[in-house]
Amino acid sequence: MKKKKTDFEAKFWSGTRKHTAINLLETFFQFNDPAATKETLNEMVQSSVQKNTRIAKEPAEIFYLYQSLRSFILVAHHIAKKGKKGKFKNSTEISFPKTTMSLSEKEYRNPLRVFQNAFKVCTLQDFDDFLSATAYFSLGNFSCETEKKIIIPYFQLIKLLEAAPLIVGNCHKKMKG
Repeated sequence: MKKKKTDFEAKFWSGTRKHTAINLLETFFQFNDPAATKETLNEMVQSSVQKNTRIAKEPAEIFYLYQSLRSFILVAHHIAKKGKKGKFKNSTEISFPKTTMSLSEKEYRNPLRVFQNAFKVCTLQDFDDFLSATAYFSLGNFSCETEKKIIIPYFQLIKLLEAAPLIVGNCHKKMKG
């Protein structure tokens, strides 16, 4: 029986549909600097909740980030599901840096837990609604009335963006070792 490949909707921004989950995370970080992505996402959220403010970035840049983050969230969901089945393992020999932003030491040592917890708190639909709302409201002079629907997925997405490079690094260590 042939394995069904998961479509992460990445063709628009990565150039191809055929990606494994880890491969797509690597591609995401090749195209998107984590610090710049978090900064733009922060600006989008701020513009979304403030009245009569619009993000200073180009609409094409916002749309590109929207598309790539949608793929990123689909990959994160896929990894969280596979992690429950034991398909992704963690390396416990990671030293905890003192400069991590939102990850606790426990989360830093087990980034897969961040992925799994994110999808306990928010569904795929919550993340999709969040991305759609922030892209829409940041590009116009409108404001999102329900800040709670934006803030919770925002914090979860920031944690996912910080944990993803750790998962990619763990997978590379396993391939080499």
